[in-house]
Amino acid sequence: MRALVLEAQDQPLVVREVPTPEPGPGQARVRLKAAALNHRDVFILRGQYAAIRHPAILGSDGVGVVESTGPGTVVPVGLRVVVQPSLDWGDDLRFQGSRYRILGMPDDGTFAEAIVLPEGNLVAAPAHLDDASAGALPLAWLTAWRALVTRATLRPGERVLVTGIGGGVAQAALLLATAYGARVWVTSGDDAKIARAVELGACGGARYDQPDWGGRLVREAGGPFDVIVDGAGGEGFGQLVRALGMGGRLAFYGGTDGRWPALLPQFLFFKQVSLLATTMGSPVEFAHMVAFVAEHQLRPVVDRVFPLAEGAAAFARLESGAQFGKVVLDLT
Repeated sequence: MRALVLEAQDQPLVVREVPTPEPGPGQARVRLKAAALNHRDVFILRGQYAAIRHPAILGSDGVGVVESTGPGTVVPVGLRVVVQPSLDWGDDLRFQGSRYRILGMPDDGTFAEAIVLPEGNLVAAPAHLDDASAGALPLAWLTAWRALVTRATLRPGERVLVTGIGGGVAQAALLLATAYGARVWVTSGDDAKIARAVELGACGGARYDQPDWGGRLVREAGGPFDVIVDGAGGEGFGQLVRALGMGGRLAFYGGTDGRWPALLPQFLFFKQVSLLATTMGSPVEFAHMVAFVAEHQLRPVVDRVFPLAEGAAAFARLESGAQFGKVVLDLT
């Protein structure tokens, strides 16, 4: 089979012929149709993870059709499935266990024509989604679901702020929160991306490169926020803390802008707020998220689709920061 292979750090990704994997007991081989890129893949490409092995097949997202199964596997051949990217989460839903890992490193990932996975990592794909949209669903939407629903216990009618709306997790959070009955505002460094977010259901937004953007959003929203979802950190985190209302919850899943500024405890304890660290999610949460997407006919935003042979161009598109939505590989 063909796969997009990372042969060494910071080297161009190349398409290679690799052995087609065979399923063992309790496993299934999926003939993949589409797989989305995530910033995690870029971090691995650039050597920002420890203990990276080469050659590697990256990719945590994917959709395809079950084409063969191992002994004792009950998932039916021919079923169209999305890939659940959390491997060996463990028995405690509050946090992952010691064996936990994310598909795509160290295990071979989805940037290939086929993959073998435990049948517990395969969930029937929502019928309303085409392959590109379904292939963009897993990692970002699982992360957003856990942040909003599990950690922040989102309730209908609440005010929600989602930062960095150009990213896949942020867009998933916008769409999920809106479907939940919340009112959502966003931030971006690009007016066009804020306008796109409004088209997707956001009530408004602000540029995070402008002074007092947090205060402006609070005034625009008619009050402070009940829930904030952030993946950036950095100096802007101080404005987020001040934008929280009484009993507010701030769920953060990343820190691409670096360390937080000095924070006054008075902005936190007097308002009884919660700072909630979160990442990825359990198989139970993934199943609930996919069911919610199917029920509400939600659709991930796809920026561009590249053929597997143009995988390096797909990575360049994601690294440029110009995308709005997921960058997807067509594996057919």
